[in-house]
Amino acid sequence: MKTVIVLGGYGGFGARLSLRLAADGWMVMVAGRNGEAAKRFAEDLPNATPIVADRNRDLTPILEEHRPFLLIDAAGPFQGSGYQVAQACIACGVHYIDLADARDFVSGISGLDETARARGVVAMAGASSVPAMSGAVIDELAQDMEDVCSVEMSISASNRATAGSSVAAAILSYVGKPVRLWHGRRWQQETGWHRLKRVHYRIRGKVPISRLVALSDVPDHDLVPARVPGRPATIFRAGPEFSFQLLTLWLLSWPVKWGWFASLRPLARWLLPLQKLSTQFGTDRSAMAIELKGSLGGAFESRRWTLIAEDGCGPEIPTIAAQLIANAIAQGTVAAGARPAAGELSLAAFTPQFDRLAIFREIESSPYLPLYLRVMGEAFHMMPGPVREMHNVFGDVGAAGTATVERGRSFPARLVAAIMGFPPEGEHPLHVAFSENDGVERWTRDFGGHVFSSELSQRGRYVCERFGPMRFYFDLPSDASGLTMVMRRWSVFSVPMPMVLAPKSEAREWAEGVDFCFDVPIMLPLIGKAVHYRGRLRRL
Repeated sequence: MKTVIVLGGYGGFGARLSLRLAADGWMVMVAGRNGEAAKRFAEDLPNATPIVADRNRDLTPILEEHRPFLLIDAAGPFQGSGYQVAQACIACGVHYIDLADARDFVSGISGLDETARARGVVAMAGASSVPAMSGAVIDELAQDMEDVCSVEMSISASNRATAGSSVAAAILSYVGKPVRLWHGRRWQQETGWHRLKRVHYRIRGKVPISRLVALSDVPDHDLVPARVPGRPATIFRAGPEFSFQLLTLWLLSWPVKWGWFASLRPLARWLLPLQKLSTQFGTDRSAMAIELKGSLGGAFESRRWTLIAEDGCGPEIPTIAAQLIANAIAQGTVAAGARPAAGELSLAAFTPQFDRLAIFREIESSPYLPLYLRVMGEAFHMMPGPVREMHNVFGDVGAAGTATVERGRSFPARLVAAIMGFPPEGEHPLHVAFSENDGVERWTRDFGGHVFSSELSQRGRYVCERFGPMRFYFDLPSDASGLTMVMRRWSVFSVPMPMVLAPKSEAREWAEGVDFCFDVPIMLPLIGKAVHYRGRLRRL
């Protein structure tokens, strides 16, 4: 019987993990700063012993005294934490696992790899829902794909699944703070707890779940682009069951974004009591989804894995990966070294644990035709290669090049250009991020730091481009030389407008060698030229 020390072993996730390991035959040492809490919990757990241990202090004396085979850190929080626990374990020849979801912490543990290998010790960070389980799902979905364009993940917890103080501190540590995302084939900065989205979780035979989620910072934002073929754009969102809870944090994020407050983390001690007041409401249902978009045999395909946990089983999920990895280390099947837990487990390894609980899963796949191909049909294939490639948008892609911008001189022209966010006059480096969601493309154009965007979708035989409340509907006449966008009608707030008042724009696209070239003039009635930009791009 092997011995494991579980730091935080009587806490929200730690208690569940201690129960799991004891059932697997481990001698569990329930550890934490509160000796009485550890004692009370261990009294009802077979093969359990309580000990007092503080992860923020040197654990070497405890490790030398008890000589465990493994230590699992389920305490946290790991945001801003050092590696003193892992280093003490490696020095004492004790294997180490944690349930960290802190991006920098999990990614940085590889810095201990050489020392861990020399000592023959496994030190693994992130043995939890992310990145261990999410990594297993992504690996399953990405099988046989040539390139993965994007990976989108979300988790929504039941309102009755009260988390520990470390989880509250972890969430508040990134609310309103900069979050670095790989998007449009480059690193870009977003804001934590922004990028709100409503996600629908559906599994056949189960009542669907619809929840609002927001951008959360997790290790997957670094690990997925680094290890998945195609270096896909990656985004992870999370949210509570009730939208008002998420929106409250969203509102509080703005003072942090504006620099009025350094962080919301000091509010962690108030977050749990407030959440507990509402635990009698809501459901005991949690959900997770991972959608992967990529190419297979020259065609596009999306694959989505959905999980719905019922009967309060959701909080069990973050502990399963640590249980599986602990047992694998005990069996001697895990190579020594320090690394993140992403890619260590297969999705099939989770199946027996899921099947013992009310945790239901489903994988769906569907083909995808890009927007311009849907609208143009066979004419799409007649265009030059670089033009086709630029409009072959699925998931998330990017392009870079240069552009020349001319602006109208009159005051009305300058005013309209400013309202629309058009770039200033001159030569600019240009980056365009193309993102696709449910068949709608969003083009974000960055002219040397001056950014504006629009959304494109299909409306019958037209491509519809939306700038705020304005929609413009284009025909796409094309031939072997390129493509022209000819406006046929337009509307404001969905009210059709007369064409005599429409902006005049006939954009052209063509190829020169491997470059995609464009020319976009925009003229306004009675005003004249508002902006005229032209340039060239290459897909990244």
